[in-house]
Amino acid sequence: MEIDKLTVVEVKQLVSSSSMEQLNRLLELVKQDNRKGVRNLYKTILRQIEDEKNKLKKKQVLLQEENKLWAMGYGNVGGLDEAGRGPLAGPVVAACVVFGPGTYIDGIDDSKKLSPARREKLFSIIMEKAKAVGIGRVDAWEIDRLNILAATRLAMEQAVSKCYPNIDFVLVDAMDLRLSVPNTSLIKGDARSHSIAAASIIAKVTRDREMLEWHKKYPNYGFDSHKGYGTSSHIEAIREHGLCPIHRRTFTHRIISDY
Repeated sequence: MEIDKLTVVEVKQLVSSSSMEQLNRLLELVKQDNRKGVRNLYKTILRQIEDEKNKLKKKQVLLQEENKLWAMGYGNVGGLDEAGRGPLAGPVVAACVVFGPGTYIDGIDDSKKLSPARREKLFSIIMEKAKAVGIGRVDAWEIDRLNILAATRLAMEQAVSKCYPNIDFVLVDAMDLRLSVPNTSLIKGDARSHSIAAASIIAKVTRDREMLEWHKKYPNYGFDSHKGYGTSSHIEAIREHGLCPIHRRTFTHRIISDY
């Protein structure tokens, strides 16, 4: 590789588009170059190499469980997660995302670690690359009737059922379920499984979008900002306006009675 024949701009472009192997070769060449503008790229290359190493490590961690199952012959492996167990209003939403062997989407992570814009972008990619996506939801009134744990289980079962027959095994985020497909529960699964992390994104984006629609109908509560969670502004709105139909009575009775 002869970078001395390239302009500084061309070297910068080369650095930005190079693989890990190419970056390692470039590192020493850049350091020895007589041009200050090229030598200044040394730290940039080091950062890129470190970023690539971190991405590879993340991929190895997130695909560890899936790779085991794919090697055992389970072709379509699903991840199952939920969003909305804790809010004072709105549904609990579960998502099941199924990927075929070797599928990996760079950037997938626990939805709580991602910005709303990043979640939205990954949502579209997941929907395009997944073998199947199932979404289950349980409304506030049914959460009150069943309790939140039972409602979450129901939403998860709904999500998995919508992935049949394109699902052979399910990795579940910290929940024991009785499903007709083989499954196992993983503590902190959204940090350990690519498919569970993908499911957490689908569930979160789906629920957030719904809460934005509810905000249009009940604008006094600020559902567009807190998505139904118990923020101070939400609690004050409940005390001022009372409950609306999507509030969970079993979650909010103390707010009203204590006021």
